[in-house]
Amino acid sequence: MSVIPTATTPIGMLGPQEWIDLPSTQQVFQALQAQGSEVRFVGGCVRDSLSKRAVVDIDIATPDQPETVMTLLESAGIKVIPTGIKHGTVTAIVDGRTFEITTLRRDVETDGRYARVVFTDDWVEDAKRRDFTINSMSANLDGDVYDPFSGISDLAHGYIRFVGLAQERVEEDVLRILRYFRFFGTHGRPPADRHALAACRVSGEKLTTLSGERICGEFRKILMCPDPASVCLMMRSEHVLKYVLPEATDIGRLRVLSWLETRAFSSDHIQPDWIRRLVSILDATPDQTKAISQQLRLSNSETKQLLTLCQPDQVTPYMTEREEIITLRKYGAERTRDLILLRWAAEGAINPNLSSDYKQGWINFLERCDNWLRPELPVGGKDVQQFGIPEGSLVGDILTQLEQWWEAESCKPTREDCLEKLRQLVREV
Repeated sequence: MSVIPTATTPIGMLGPQEWIDLPSTQQVFQALQAQGSEVRFVGGCVRDSLSKRAVVDIDIATPDQPETVMTLLESAGIKVIPTGIKHGTVTAIVDGRTFEITTLRRDVETDGRYARVVFTDDWVEDAKRRDFTINSMSANLDGDVYDPFSGISDLAHGYIRFVGLAQERVEEDVLRILRYFRFFGTHGRPPADRHALAACRVSGEKLTTLSGERICGEFRKILMCPDPASVCLMMRSEHVLKYVLPEATDIGRLRVLSWLETRAFSSDHIQPDWIRRLVSILDATPDQTKAISQQLRLSNSETKQLLTLCQPDQVTPYMTEREEIITLRKYGAERTRDLILLRWAAEGAINPNLSSDYKQGWINFLERCDNWLRPELPVGGKDVQQFGIPEGSLVGDILTQLEQWWEAESCKPTREDCLEKLRQLVREV
């Protein structure tokens, strides 16, 4: 007789897991179980352990209310932070590792962005409010897996399916549209669930009601999927992408870029980069790009990288030594590498049959980036002042002229050469 999957009958095993055996994990569980409550791991750590992926976050659920959870942890000498106590979540910190602990919940009201919850002791009710079946599983400290919605089977087959009715899950939180495409990109295999796609298509316009931070949090993960171009193409086909980022139209360049980053050749200096991939898919003016950075609430460093890579300056595999030096000194090796990959991807998207010599030219340029040591102008402002120029803007102007001359000479002139050129520039003032 087969066992009907429920949240109270385990039907699988995680197998040995280093993250479960950690002393910090054991300490948190012992504290939470001190009064006899059933405690389980939930969500991504269970899913990723079953699919033999690295576990990043350890999330835990318990029927105990947040105040009780905090008391249990503090009594065990564990630092606890009430990160989301209104929604039943606290964070425990042990040996520098964080554990998010949430009281079992059920939704009583949703508006497409936020949910009002009440606490429960029913594991099935808590699992019902999860987005996808592969995220609805839980496991105890022994590794027994509870799977009320066939998440194990769906995970094995790459089937990304909403818990219950897809349309209802999307209406509860429209961000789940982006989460669907993200999980399809990381865990899914064709064909996509038609009910899920229909729900995403019908509610796509509601994505415009979400904050830039929430959009950005999911879209950056989509761009970091193994095949982001295919995911974005699916989003475009379902009329979703235009509500997320209407300027994201150059899917061909994104496809070539992700291939260059991961499979075209071997380089320790090239890893997938979400801002680089964002630039590759955009068809936008510099002003539009700046507006996009504000819309997505990018950090200062992300905004700087985005705007730098959207500049019209072009690199080629046939640049002279002088041109390469000027580019490398202007952007640095990392950003120059980005510019090379973006230009190569753009041309590869137009012409997939680029010559081997042309490709080798790009590879050679990338290798020179890897070995680049920025040369510094061997003279400075004090040297200019020693020639009788008072401190002020004129010193900077003269240094700029000197540096342009020095770069034009491929940064080869010595300090003595630069001082002689400096004398000449000062005489011309």
